[in-house]
Amino acid sequence: MDFALSGEQNMLVESVRAFCERELYPHEELVEQSDEVPPELAQEIRDKALKAGFYAANMPEDLGGGGLDAVELALFERELGRPNYALQSFVVRPSNILQGCEGDQRERYLLPAIRGERMDCLAMTEPGAGSDVRGMSTRAVRDGDDWVVNGQKHFISHADVADFCILFAVTGEEETLRGPRKRISSFLVDHDTPGLEVRPGPRPVSHRGYKNCELYFTDCRIPGSALLGEEGKGFELANTWLGASRLTVATMCVGRAQRVMDLAVDWAAQRKQFGQPIGRNQGVGFKLADMATDIRAAELLTLMAAWNHGQGRMTDQDAAMAKVFASEMLARVTDEAVQIYGGMGLMDSLPLERFWRDARIERIWDGTSEIQRHIIARSLLRPLGA
Repeated sequence: MDFALSGEQNMLVESVRAFCERELYPHEELVEQSDEVPPELAQEIRDKALKAGFYAANMPEDLGGGGLDAVELALFERELGRPNYALQSFVVRPSNILQGCEGDQRERYLLPAIRGERMDCLAMTEPGAGSDVRGMSTRAVRDGDDWVVNGQKHFISHADVADFCILFAVTGEEETLRGPRKRISSFLVDHDTPGLEVRPGPRPVSHRGYKNCELYFTDCRIPGSALLGEEGKGFELANTWLGASRLTVATMCVGRAQRVMDLAVDWAAQRKQFGQPIGRNQGVGFKLADMATDIRAAELLTLMAAWNHGQGRMTDQDAAMAKVFASEMLARVTDEAVQIYGGMGLMDSLPLERFWRDARIERIWDGTSEIQRHIIARSLLRPLGA
């Protein structure tokens, strides 16, 4: 078993890290203080990402994307986990579910998203249906050749800068052995469609500049051609293309933890107390040792899951293990780093308090830690009939 990265993989890591350090790091303080990414800066990042060949890196090469394989994409996302989240989001990776587009949808949504001409967002979460996705109440009802949508979505990331959303809505019910179950369908909805209103959502403490929004559908009429995939098969479509989203969270957590680790090691080597660097004290040195071990374990877990994904055999358990371990690892690492910095770790003149704040959301979005543990436990018990 060879754990070494290839020459091309190392070049990818070095190139993306250099891009982040050169094009994104210098703007972090601006975004942290203003809670905004100025439109001109967002466009500049998009243009530079396109020029560097980093835009739509997750999309197949024959569609105009970067064509990275699963391991390469994990390495790519790991490096993009280092800078401010709002800034790196403009190195856009269109939702993989757009690969389910057919016919005119490809020319209207998929290909423009890959070329950087249009931007998508995923509209699934609702106020009354977070982890219980099938509990959603937004409905799309047939009316002639059209669909009429009513309902609300919230916590919709970057909907404020997106041109269209990939909407999941209830389109009926079906009988199962466990009783009636909602049938979910997916639609492509332009944000300028009458009856759709995009409003600012609550302001989070994590990832300043990266906005979440609320989408309100009031008798929003969309054409039959807006249906993405088959009616009632929205979950199946999502599972086909979105299974690796939790892996993305995991890899980005690893990248951010590595940056925090670098800061903590430098501080422990330079900061002196009682006549010596604080890193020589076991109380600090052992923290660094545990942090490094935690990061290495999370890195190997995520890369193994990515490799399995590339072989077409990544399980829900693989992704769940990577996500829960890496996100909780990041929480431990950032917390210990603040402790190593002492009082200065909580000052906004240094970046540690930002990393500490930002780490908190990772255990919640894309499936809470509790949901990940449920997936893992279920995968262990089901083969035994439990």
